[in-house]
Amino acid sequence: MGSLLSPYRLGKARDRYNVFNVFNALSYALLAGNIITLYALRLNASSTIIGLLNALVYVSFFFLPLGKILCKIFPIIKIYTIAWVMRALSMVVVLFVPFLESAGRHNDALKLTILGVSLFHLFRGTGLIANNPVLDELASGPDRGSYMTMIQIINNAVAMFASFALAMLLGRNPSLILYAVIMAAGIVGGVFSGALLRGIPEPEKDSGGSKGGLWTITKDAFSKPAFRNFMLLFLLVALVSAIARIFIVVYAREVFSQSDGMVSLYTVFGGLGALMMGMIIKFLVDRVGAKPLYLTCIIVSFISLLPMIFFPRSAVDNTATVIPYLSFLFFIVNFGFIGAEGIAQTYFLSLIPAQGMMDLGILYFFIFGIGGGGGSFLAGIFLDVFDSMGLSVFITFKVLFTILAMILAVVLIFQKKLVSLGSLPLKGALEIMFSFKDLRAITLLDKLKKTEASEEEELLLEALYETPSKLALKGLLDKAKSPRLATRSDAIRAVGALENLGEDAEKALMADLVNNPFTTAYLSARILGNHGFFPAAPLLRELAASKDYMLAGEATIALAKLRDEAFRPEIEKLIAKTKNPRMKIMGVEALGIYGSPNSLSALMDILRVKDPPPYLRDTVILAMASILDIQNKFYPLLIRFREDPSLAPTLARDEAEEAYELFMSSRRGWRASRKEPEGYFTTKQAKALQPAIATYMNEFKGAALTRWILELPQDLVQEVIRVVLSELILDDEFASYDRLKLLISHWAAHQLRILTKDVLHNPPALR
Repeated sequence: MGSLLSPYRLGKARDRYNVFNVFNALSYALLAGNIITLYALRLNASSTIIGLLNALVYVSFFFLPLGKILCKIFPIIKIYTIAWVMRALSMVVVLFVPFLESAGRHNDALKLTILGVSLFHLFRGTGLIANNPVLDELASGPDRGSYMTMIQIINNAVAMFASFALAMLLGRNPSLILYAVIMAAGIVGGVFSGALLRGIPEPEKDSGGSKGGLWTITKDAFSKPAFRNFMLLFLLVALVSAIARIFIVVYAREVFSQSDGMVSLYTVFGGLGALMMGMIIKFLVDRVGAKPLYLTCIIVSFISLLPMIFFPRSAVDNTATVIPYLSFLFFIVNFGFIGAEGIAQTYFLSLIPAQGMMDLGILYFFIFGIGGGGGSFLAGIFLDVFDSMGLSVFITFKVLFTILAMILAVVLIFQKKLVSLGSLPLKGALEIMFSFKDLRAITLLDKLKKTEASEEEELLLEALYETPSKLALKGLLDKAKSPRLATRSDAIRAVGALENLGEDAEKALMADLVNNPFTTAYLSARILGNHGFFPAAPLLRELAASKDYMLAGEATIALAKLRDEAFRPEIEKLIAKTKNPRMKIMGVEALGIYGSPNSLSALMDILRVKDPPPYLRDTVILAMASILDIQNKFYPLLIRFREDPSLAPTLARDEAEEAYELFMSSRRGWRASRKEPEGYFTTKQAKALQPAIATYMNEFKGAALTRWILELPQDLVQEVIRVVLSELILDDEFASYDRLKLLISHWAAHQLRILTKDVLHNPPALR
């Protein structure tokens, strides 16, 4: 859904919402995060009570319908604000728990704790009705997934900071009064965060509300396989995530006898894991899509359970092993599970229609609540039951985490049922995650999106040209519409560096051919030719006669690369007709690319032109070398000649001498015989090449070389090549044209080398 806010107002609203999330995350960490679990353990609560307290986090989602009813009466932001302030104030009752505990009223202290936490999550659930509409409004635009992940990063970063502060404050044996002071700070932060919500723009009313009651909406949603499959798998992931993330605290405390301060320190590593996964998701989600990242997080979550299953009993009391083990465990568990929960919401919002945002959002949180709340409560009962059976805590947790791993294994088996929603397949996403080139391209694109300086824009586009990645295509096509010519040109050039264009790029380049002559159309013609896009051939034929000579020249070369043989005679006519030096040169290059011997005559006619443009004759010679299939070897020879033209006879003689010596060395392996093998180029013929070339280069007499060429085997040289080269050798007009003479001499020596290789690979005895 597109936002109705202007870019300025959207940016301003996002800034305020970001600040809200800072104080909201801080308040939550001090009131309802792992601190509640530690607080309950400090009160000697059972696993069932701990499970109940954490289940309330998810039970809060069942108060969303109350929030929906209130939305019909009050503005969404007003509900959000009041609920968030009341959420914080409801925890005031927990501040009196230390006094009840010190008075020996242990059960009343636990009941007051449960009451405060229950009220906290009641108001939280009521206010959460505004979460999806507000987030959907603020996360509009192409950076939707990235911004949503940014919110998660803010929350995780603040939670990590709060965990570190708690670790420093709690130490080994904290008092209940210290807990009360910490929670008082959380209440103040919560009230302030609620006040900040008043400045958030009101979302569209249309974004919420569907026809029918919640039951009707649920039945309709679950009738769709894509939605049903996701929600069922999400239910299992939420169940496993809640148990793993909550009871890892109990695991550290009960199995390894870690202090509250140490457990809080481990949660810092957990926050770091969540923060790192959030940054990875933000970096990739808009490029690879939500589904592969969701599956990646689930895989990491599955792996995170394995250490707890296989950790040896003998190492439980080894402090040197336990501390790094638990630090890593908290890190990877949160890395996987919080990442899965976060990207699941991104996937969900992409799956549902905008008009069902509020109602389907309630259903989403219901499923989340059933999975998380049910899992937390049942896990607590499970631990207490096994404890009552006399099993050790160590074994009980092993069994619990084994069951969780089995559930995730089921999720991974059925993940194929999730629709892609335009995402890359998992394999493709993993290739990107481990590709330096793709990751660098994503970094450059992010910088390109943010830059406002034209000079930096050009540098970034140049870097993207040097780091071609298919992930950059959309961003490059957007830049190809820039009002700046330099930016458009650089963007199109970077598109051309991609290994494969894709349909979107092909359409854009075809449109550029038509709409932008004299500016960037010539670049598009070049790219379409380089990538072999033959459907462009009809348009390129028309453009070969364009008044834009840059475009016309590139069109001829593109047609040659597309092997449009039917148009080759037209290019020969264009070369002969045009007076434009660049058109002539590019047309000649095109004939070289075609590589047709039938074009040698047309090239020979160009050599006859008096006072040709600079480099035209060099281009003709190189085109002829391409047609004769010797350009790669001849080009270095031509460079040496240009450095010192007087070397032409010497260079030609060296070519002939080297070819003759190679020919003679190939005959040493033949059996002794005074008779030349039949059907072969004889030693006498091979030896005649050197004097023929020497006479041609030094005395301008080419009869001997012409005769040598005509005696070459019929299956080695096409007749048209014999005829044209013979004419060139005997034509007095070219007698002093050393470049051409060097080309022909090199070609003749090359033919002798080919004959030599034929002898080596097919000895006479085997023919």
